[in-house]
Amino acid sequence: MKFRRSSRLVDMTNHLLEHPQKLISLTFFSERYQSAKSSISEDLTIIKQTFEQQGIGSLITVPGAAGGVKYIPFVEEEEARKFVKSLCEMFAKPERLLPGGYLYLTDILGNPQLVNQIGKLFASVYANRKIDVVMTVATKGIPLAYAVAGYLDVPVVIVRRDSKVTEGSTVSINYVSGSSKRIQTMLLSKRSLNEGSNVLIIDDFMKAGGTINGMISLLEEFNANVVGIGVLVESEDIEERLVDEYISVLKLTGVDIKEKAIQVHEGNFFHYLNNTSVIAAESELLEEVEE
Repeated sequence: MKFRRSSRLVDMTNHLLEHPQKLISLTFFSERYQSAKSSISEDLTIIKQTFEQQGIGSLITVPGAAGGVKYIPFVEEEEARKFVKSLCEMFAKPERLLPGGYLYLTDILGNPQLVNQIGKLFASVYANRKIDVVMTVATKGIPLAYAVAGYLDVPVVIVRRDSKVTEGSTVSINYVSGSSKRIQTMLLSKRSLNEGSNVLIIDDFMKAGGTINGMISLLEEFNANVVGIGVLVESEDIEERLVDEYISVLKLTGVDIKEKAIQVHEGNFFHYLNNTSVIAAESELLEEVEE
């Protein structure tokens, strides 16, 4: 069946959104819609302009027989600042404070729309990195990891604190918790990560960074490379940080249990957000095709 242009544009847009970071040949679209490649190219130009105007992302086009088009998700800075500001307001609500100074995060991490938007923030920063997997530790970081991985089109690897028979043989390490200084254990299935993989670590909350430092040590057992670390919230009131390079969306600057007051500000995310990462991704893609 031959598609009308309006139908073709809708279907093509949907296909690109469902397959981020994948290089799709013009031949695929041409055969799918029984249309000339010149018509497909015109359609893609319209979609690219709309994506960029609406802050949805961009399309990278690669010429030649081995080329095609790839959708790169990213968030415009203005849109990102509005979203991060709204997150700060959500986190600062007094009813979020739990006994012992802990913060209730389940409502945010259980909200698919919010988690999806947070995932796109991280994906915008890491769009130009070669990432094979996203890693997190069970359990609260799992929704965030899947959201980021969805935009980067890579699998998720989950580090656990206890062994499960369904995981098969595992690699385990002992690490020192950054806040409590206790010795704890984390493990990862041998089948879940290939040796030499490029790994993006994502977590929901970071104090001193002991858990993330433990994941870094665990990755050394697989000869894997840490290409980035992203956390939703970092705590500012820490004497010694065990992790140096990371990206945080929010920074917890103070908690007053008596007054039930929470101070939250934007993290260092905007120091790293740069939509020229799309240009870098395009250069990297061109190099891959030429090779």
